[in-house]
Amino acid sequence: EVEAEGEGEGGGVGDVGVVEVARGALDGLEEVVDDGGDARGRAAEEGGEGEGEEELELTSPEERAAAERKPEEAVKHLSRRKRKELTRMSVAELKQAVARPEVVESHDVTAADPKLLVFLKSYRNAVPVPRHWCHKRRYLQGKRGVEKKPWSLPEFIAQTGIEKIRKAVEEAEALKKVKQKTRERVQPRMGRMDVDYQVLHDAFFKWQTKPMLSGHGELYYEGKEFEVHLKTKKPGSLSAALKAALGMPDGAPPPWLINMQRYGPPPSYPNLRVPGLNAPIPEGASFGYHPGGWGKPPVDEYGIPLYGDVFGARAALQAPDEFVPDKSHWGEMIVRDDEYEEDDEEEVFTSVVHK
Repeated sequence: EVEAEGEGEGGGVGDVGVVEVARGALDGLEEVVDDGGDARGRAAEEGGEGEGEEELELTSPEERAAAERKPEEAVKHLSRRKRKELTRMSVAELKQAVARPEVVESHDVTAADPKLLVFLKSYRNAVPVPRHWCHKRRYLQGKRGVEKKPWSLPEFIAQTGIEKIRKAVEEAEALKKVKQKTRERVQPRMGRMDVDYQVLHDAFFKWQTKPMLSGHGELYYEGKEFEVHLKTKKPGSLSAALKAALGMPDGAPPPWLINMQRYGPPPSYPNLRVPGLNAPIPEGASFGYHPGGWGKPPVDEYGIPLYGDVFGARAALQAPDEFVPDKSHWGEMIVRDDEYEEDDEEEVFTSVVHK
């Protein structure tokens, strides 16, 4: 119809341009229709994929970028804390790298220089950081509600009897009236306490005991007063109280001797001498499993002791010479008798000359 109208009007050059524009518009409309149909077909064929694209459209561009990010890029963008944990040594590696692994603790690996920290902790006379620095509760919070022991005088002062004398004086003061107390404030009486000052002097300068003092670098912590101090104890020596508790009569072996003879001496005390194991038994005792017997001596198939001189043969062969200690004073001047005689002759000669 457009072409017919153009030809009827004159069929000039302008009519041809109009026809070409109309044909271009029709072609564009057909392409739009075809694209729409193809898009609907693809959506129908893909089905589930179309739903996924709709979900991506609903999210923000930042979330879509994070979802499409590659795993390598995610590893590169770690936080500073995660990067420190990746480059940090483990406790086992730190113990293998230092000379004193027994001082390594679990939190030492978080230090800037763990090896230097362990070296300083293992240094001689180094004062450790108080152990309550990493505790969540406050210092000595567990001692709340614990009844404190009343203060008492030291033993060397209590033996003087000063406490009883002061208590008697305080009881006498409590029985006095107010008038008597005010009179004694104005005119006090002296010498009412019968105290022997020589006894007090001896208590402080003769019988005074040294109080318990903390060592270098020691700090009080909860439960320290309940710990048992084993510095005065010696392995292998049995006190009378321990023998009575074990039911050991005089001359009887300890109850653990049979197991030591079977399994060997304790490895923690290599120089410990145990009678019946690596040392001779006391005089009058005998080996055997009868009551009061010292078991069976540990020997090999040739009768040679395994752990030491259990029969006392070496001690009999190698009797030590009697040692006489030197009791002279160190640095004492040795004066000869000849010097005294020479001094006497000089004095006689000088006296004769003066005369």
